[in-house]
Amino acid sequence: VQLVESGGGLVQPGGSLRLSCAGSGFTFSNYDMSWHRQAPGKERELVAVTFNAYGITDYADSVKGRFTISRDNAKKTVYLQMNSLKLEDTAVYYCKAIGGGFEYWGQGTQVTVSS
Repeated sequence: VQLVESGGGLVQPGGSLRLSCAGSGFTFSNYDMSWHRQAPGKERELVAVTFNAYGITDYADSVKGRFTISRDNAKKTVYLQMNSLKLEDTAVYYCKAIGGGFEYWGQGTQVTVSS
């Protein structure tokens, strides 16, 4: 099982980034997929989740209206479109797959918002 994130980088406040997380080794479409982040000195927090059934999504209050999570089951990939980025969005972003009693994490990708 592998989850590989990409798309992180350095961006100015107000800018945009799109993160991708490609899964392999498991039945991607059967899993709920989520993005989490961890800033220095802080606990890891849930950012957004997309459930495998009914296309339901949910977001942390801090990113509602700015971030959009989506998934392409054919490509076994989940995305996080991040717009209107703020300094406080700086963190390592991780994707997670959960389902059938199993939980898998990616290695993370750094997002730095700085002027």
